[in-house]
Amino acid sequence: MPLPTSLTTLDGTPLAPEVIADKVVLFVNVASKCGLTPQYSGLVALDKAYGEKGLVIIGVPCNQFGAQEPGSPEEIKDFTKTKYDVDFTLLEKQDVNGPNRSPLYQFLVGDGEDISWNFGKFLIGRDGQVVARFDPQTKPDDTNLKAAIEKALG
Repeated sequence: MPLPTSLTTLDGTPLAPEVIADKVVLFVNVASKCGLTPQYSGLVALDKAYGEKGLVIIGVPCNQFGAQEPGSPEEIKDFTKTKYDVDFTLLEKQDVNGPNRSPLYQFLVGDGEDISWNFGKFLIGRDGQVVARFDPQTKPDDTNLKAAIEKALG
């Protein structure tokens, strides 16, 4: 199963395929009212450090864990920009587990275990395949995460 190319951004527009084509992509299921929400700061730092080298960070809002992402697209965008200065792509809100799991997360999870909480991370190589998965407690400045990003970037 290939990485889905028909992804929709938080503002309802299709994500242009060239945004992720031949790039290293870090998908993160995000939430605004979670104890892990401060990880947004680290994701912004990763974006600044590796964006020009070919890393694309994509946040995927999800309200499945403790209803911690209840906001509208406008509220989510305003919160992330105002509080964390997020300018990486945010997709539309999606289910990451269960019978309504989005096609993106069907691809990312595959036959693996369900996502355990907000801020689970999947690193996709330039070939569009999952190269690493990191649990929600893995902070964006984790040395193993950074090493995996650097290896994927080549």
